[in-house]
Amino acid sequence: MADKKARDVMSDDCTCVGENESLLDAARKLAELDVGALPICGEDDRLKGMITDRDIVVKALAQGKDPGSTRAGELGQGDSQTVTIGADDSIDEALRTMIDHKVRRLPVIDGKRLVGIISQADVATNVDEEKVGDLVEAISAAP
Repeated sequence: MADKKARDVMSDDCTCVGENESLLDAARKLAELDVGALPICGEDDRLKGMITDRDIVVKALAQGKDPGSTRAGELGQGDSQTVTIGADDSIDEALRTMIDHKVRRLPVIDGKRLVGIISQADVATNVDEEKVGDLVEAISAAP
């Protein structure tokens, strides 16, 4: 278990929101997939950032932006702020990264290409209970 890599436990369903897609498109994808966050990908399949349902509400709707014309790439956290893990990094490293940055979903990259996502549930089924408790506690304390 200790030598498992991120690529061994990640979901390889890399449904992305295109950086040029509208917030309305992003919201529809979030609803269809029943998730709270999705990666934003460029035309080159490179990770450009992450967008959350909260981003759409707080940074767009509450600011009076039109969700039909505002692009996902304008709103999502930029690439330099997006927390990621390498596909060959250990599960323990992924767990530490999630705790340190208080994120529930961690994009997995191979080079610059998005290859998967590790969720809190993926970690829960692959690390011991005490470590999972630490992750849940850290995330639950997040604003």
